[in-house]
Amino acid sequence: MVEGLPPRVLFFDGVCVMCNRIVERLLRIDKARQFHFASLQGETAGALRARHSEMPSALETMVYVEDGSIYVSSTGVLRALRQVPYPYKALSWLRVLPTWLTDRLYRLVARSRYRVFGTYETCPLPPVEDRARFLP
Repeated sequence: MVEGLPPRVLFFDGVCVMCNRIVERLLRIDKARQFHFASLQGETAGALRARHSEMPSALETMVYVEDGSIYVSSTGVLRALRQVPYPYKALSWLRVLPTWLTDRLYRLVARSRYRVFGTYETCPLPPVEDRARFLP
C-alpha cells in the first residue's frame, strides 16, 4: 500500500518523447483533472522505490498508482485508461487479453520508443496551468 500520494499518479520516463506526448494527451482529455504525474527519474519515484519493492527501477515501463496500489507495464496503462473518457477508454478493453500478450506488446514498444520517437536532454516543463498536477 502506497501512502501519501494522490489517488491516481502516472509515473513516466521524463526524457522519452513518446511518454511525454502521452502525458500531454492525458492532460487534454482528463477534464476531471483526476491524474497526477511524476517522472520516473524524479524524487517521488525515488522515494517510492525506497519503500516499495514492486516499484521498478527501470525506465522501460510506465507505472500507475491507483488508490495505493502499484500497477506496471500494460496492466498499469490499461487500468489508467479505464479512467479516461471515450473513445480512449475503449482501449482499456484490451485488458481482456492475457497479460503475457499485452506485456509482450508493451515491451516491444518500450524497447523501440527512443529510436522511433527520440529523447529530450532533460525532462520538459509541464504547462503552467498544469504544474500543480506534477509531483517532484
